[in-house]
Amino acid sequence: MRLKFANLYGYYKDNYNDCIDMIRQTNLRHVAILNRWFLIVNIFFLVFSIMSIFGVRSSMTPFYAVFLGISVLFEVMMFVFRKSVQKYSLPIIYINMCIVMIYGILASVAQPYMAATFFIVLIVVIAISYIDTMARMTIALVVFTAAFLIASYTQKAMTIAFQDTYNSLLCLSLAVTLHFAFQRTRMQQFITHQKNVQIQRELEIKSSFDALTSLLNRGRFFAMAGSVLRGYHNEYMVLCLLDLDEFKQINDKLGHQMGDKAIQIAGNTITEVMEIDLKEKWSFQERAVRNGLSFAGRLGGDEFIVFIRGKSKKEEILTLMQEMLKKLNQVDYGELKGIHASIGITEILEQDMDIDDAYRRADEALYESKRAGKNQIHFSK
Repeated sequence: MRLKFANLYGYYKDNYNDCIDMIRQTNLRHVAILNRWFLIVNIFFLVFSIMSIFGVRSSMTPFYAVFLGISVLFEVMMFVFRKSVQKYSLPIIYINMCIVMIYGILASVAQPYMAATFFIVLIVVIAISYIDTMARMTIALVVFTAAFLIASYTQKAMTIAFQDTYNSLLCLSLAVTLHFAFQRTRMQQFITHQKNVQIQRELEIKSSFDALTSLLNRGRFFAMAGSVLRGYHNEYMVLCLLDLDEFKQINDKLGHQMGDKAIQIAGNTITEVMEIDLKEKWSFQERAVRNGLSFAGRLGGDEFIVFIRGKSKKEEILTLMQEMLKKLNQVDYGELKGIHASIGITEILEQDMDIDDAYRRADEALYESKRAGKNQIHFSK
């Protein structure tokens, strides 16, 4: 492993950036765990100091009360300002580290006749809890250790300060080593998880979308439509069927490659006019059903289907379909001069609990458009 990768635990920056959301979530989860543990510790020591048991002096009561209050405030902040905490996760981590480390230093100073034990434990706990970069974490651990030793040499007897030095330097080296080892393993877990998620997303896309047009395939379209209709659908919804006119002539005269291009252009036109966002295809089904978005599919060959949501009246639908037909008619691609299409439209009725009845009405409307001379729009009554 080359030295220049050591700062990101032996991985490339792109790998690190791909995992940044998981890194933040893991760090914040550990902040919550560490702060709750810190809160519980202070409660116990506060009780011990009030009762003067287990060697905890009553003079330490204000000290434990202050840090108990700090840990409670930190817990409240984590809960109340959840969005801000997510946004500023890195400063939150270092604030938490500072609180815990200052506590460890002051607790050691409060017992000047004893070598510190709590601080050196905290150094190791911090090192294995948080993932940032190797350089920043090493600097932070060194700074905390240096502050601890300064306090030890100024507040304790020299023999005890020497013992603190030996123990803290030993634990610092252990903390830095464990930090690299733990976080490198954690990064590997994150990267493996990302690869698995990517594979699942690719499989979802391949099983849901038509390769030529990027529209939903027949099965996925009807599954989505069924999900919408099975839910509470007190909204205006419309089903449209679109069939390219004289498509066989395009294949026969211009070739199947140009026929595929005509289908692709038709699919792109539907996506553009309906403003269907397919940037994250793997989550499109969930977003469309949940957020009331329109969606479209290719039924096969030169036939398309569109489920329209977010409109309020028939006139809006007709305007959209007219725009779509106009764009198709204006296509100018090589020998392909204009694409003609027939469109059948029907409103989704309140009693439509599945898509079959609406599909039948839209198909009848499409037939009416064909019978009336093609390249037309017919709205089922």
